[in-house]
Amino acid sequence: MAKVKWALDPTHSEIQFKIRHLMISNITGQFATFDVSAETEDEDFLTAKISFTGDVDSVTTGNEQRDVHLKAPDFFDALKFPKIKFVATKYENVDNDGSYELYGDLTIRDITKNVKLDVEFGGIAKDPWGNTRAGFEIHGKVNRKEFGLQWHAVTEAGSVVVSDEVRIHCAIELIKQS
Repeated sequence: MAKVKWALDPTHSEIQFKIRHLMISNITGQFATFDVSAETEDEDFLTAKISFTGDVDSVTTGNEQRDVHLKAPDFFDALKFPKIKFVATKYENVDNDGSYELYGDLTIRDITKNVKLDVEFGGIAKDPWGNTRAGFEIHGKVNRKEFGLQWHAVTEAGSVVVSDEVRIHCAIELIKQS
């Protein structure tokens, strides 16, 4: 079996999160700067060594004031903890149709927790320039407070301003390296 390295195609990938606001709607954010690398045995992603890093200072929600707050000590504390990291530890085939459970260590604010993510493997294809690409859709949920993102506020009527649960949505395209 040959070791195969895969690199992120950032123009065809995105890392997003959604969080409930006032428990009536969702706010979507994303990391504009991130990297994913993988190493597989041949093209078998069940053997993959996968790592992700996200640049906290690149978080954006479309609202500058909110973005500044997210980067502040109340939330990510970008100056003290500039990176979010994920390292895969285990894979499980859920069905024989491209659904997997991916387990790994997620680190935010220097707090590491093992999390489970659901992965839909889109397949492997050649692009018009002869590159081999692999595509994935990844979804999961984490509790932000478990990672030290403790900010909390309640409205006068008693509604929670921001939920504890954060949903993760990723679209990842990797390019096989020669």
